[in-house]
Amino acid sequence: MPLALHLGTDDLTRCRFAISPLCQTHEALRLVRRPARHGYHQGWLRRMRRTVAGLDLAPLWLFIPPPGGYTPDFLGPPPEEPYPAIEDELARMRATDPDLAHAEMTRSLGGTPGLAESPRGRAALDDPVATVRRLADLTERAWRALLAPDWPRHRAVLEADIAHRSRRAADGGLDSLLTGLHPTVDWAGHTLTLRRYSDVPDAQPPDGRGVLLMPSVFVWPDVVSGFARPWQPTVIYPARGMGRLHTAPVPRPAEALARLLGPQRAAVLAGLTAPSSTTDLARRHGLAPSTVSAHLSILREAGLLESRRQGHYVLYGRTALGDALVDGDVRAAAD
Repeated sequence: MPLALHLGTDDLTRCRFAISPLCQTHEALRLVRRPARHGYHQGWLRRMRRTVAGLDLAPLWLFIPPPGGYTPDFLGPPPEEPYPAIEDELARMRATDPDLAHAEMTRSLGGTPGLAESPRGRAALDDPVATVRRLADLTERAWRALLAPDWPRHRAVLEADIAHRSRRAADGGLDSLLTGLHPTVDWAGHTLTLRRYSDVPDAQPPDGRGVLLMPSVFVWPDVVSGFARPWQPTVIYPARGMGRLHTAPVPRPAEALARLLGPQRAAVLAGLTAPSSTTDLARRHGLAPSTVSAHLSILREAGLLESRRQGHYVLYGRTALGDALVDGDVRAAAD
């Protein structure tokens, strides 16, 4: 049966978004662990294959089972803040209650016959405090090797997804937001239904705390639900634009758009399928950074782009007007 979440009034008024670098790290590791799920990320996986092989993540792989298995929720608990720092999330992970860690690890190992009784399984369960510390250290190592170098671009894609869905909620209310999360997520009669997700007997039902919505670069093609007690009900879904983050060729602008803006400026606008820096755009389009910077300034002044600083970078992304112009929706652009 699908997983059905019945949301009360309090839950609906407390729906929120968050971006979790810790959860993204474990979703990336699940992608590496499950080769049938590669899909859009073949290029990233090829680049990371040697890096992953050198990390020696065997203790973590123990708790990242095949599809259908349970991964302990304390490895990536729902964040309490909208945009937590990885350091804060790792500190929270290291502070996991040993009894909770033992219970979740037992459940995870129990999905594979004999694994809990194996030497590795027994060692992990005999000292949950040490195991949690070791898993946090390995997670930090994986974060630094796999995600940290590209995190500004990843976070920009996730923030762009949240901005898009927030606009949908502003235009059409929560109904518009929840019906557009994913093709396998239904919303009707105050019930959020995940059709590809099996019913979970000990699922955490919505209880007035609201539902946490988290876009993910790596979760495709699934929607993941983290609902085991005591964590807040959470839905992790594929972010818009995640498939173009690493692999997509630069799109060619429509002829009409090129005539309107000029070929280079139109190409820069059309190429912003995910938020990018001036350096990224210059490399992708074969242009001088100064030329790209000039185009970006004009496009931003025209209301087609917005910019946001991420650490040492300034990332540019299309506004709703820019999206409408690139997509050829003349009426939406005029509005």
